[in-house]
Amino acid sequence: MNKKSLLTMKDLTNEEILEILDDAKAFSYSHSDWQLPESAQVLTANLFFEPSTRTHYSFVSAEKQLGLKTVDFQAESSSITKGETLYDTVKVFESVGYQLLVIRHPQDEYFNELKGINIPIINAGDGKGNHPSQCLLDLLTIYQEFGHFDGINVLICGDVAHSRVAASDKEALERFNANVRFSGPKEWEREGYPFSDFDESIEWADVVMLLRIQKERGATLQSLSDDEYLSQYGLTKERYNRMKDHAIIMHPAPVNRGVEIDTDLVESEKSRIFKQMHNGMLVRKAMIKKALGVAPFVREGQE
Repeated sequence: MNKKSLLTMKDLTNEEILEILDDAKAFSYSHSDWQLPESAQVLTANLFFEPSTRTHYSFVSAEKQLGLKTVDFQAESSSITKGETLYDTVKVFESVGYQLLVIRHPQDEYFNELKGINIPIINAGDGKGNHPSQCLLDLLTIYQEFGHFDGINVLICGDVAHSRVAASDKEALERFNANVRFSGPKEWEREGYPFSDFDESIEWADVVMLLRIQKERGATLQSLSDDEYLSQYGLTKERYNRMKDHAIIMHPAPVNRGVEIDTDLVESEKSRIFKQMHNGMLVRKAMIKKALGVAPFVREGQE
């Protein structure tokens, strides 16, 4: 297989998405100790220009478990502070022998500036545009729960306008014939995203995915306190009790407890929030395999 950058969900066919999900599942059991062959150890760098806990350190965990040689880039101590462009910074890593880069950047589609880079890049999030690794771990979590995507009702609630998670998940879920609705304050409606009333849709949903307020991208609701936001747009205990028996709660995190979700519900019976975090490490191991051109494990049902 050829090496391949993974920048948006559009870079993956449906078959490739399923391969990554199957590899992620395989990593959870029979291939848990699998590493790249010693002769193929890869020097990789994580370039995070935005704060991150889950995405950053699950990539680090995935890289180390795969046997990669990993370094973390520190923007504040780099030549970025002297005016170096993103392209020139990334070109440095390519020029000195790095073979894989994981990049998160606040600019939408920053990767359009990197077309002259010839090593694979995994997008760990760009502005409010794309978040393919989060999307894949969300798909894995839903698949583990229901065994398919066809006809699954997914309700995504909160700051849709500024969310790269909402964008990536909508694109992928609809490709697999899931039904996706959105809810939240009218100020955060997004063109092409079907909005509905949260209270009307809570009983419709098989998956309730909550989004935090993206304050770092300019999202504000100055007229509402945290308690008022929870009451109007968040998952309260009353709404929780109206969910389907089999329905699950998801959240890309970090979670603002008591804002988009009642704090007592974060680890409730229906919650899969911390399961998503575990799945993130599995999916990112599978994405790294894909980016480096390593063949997928044998698909389930295949010999």
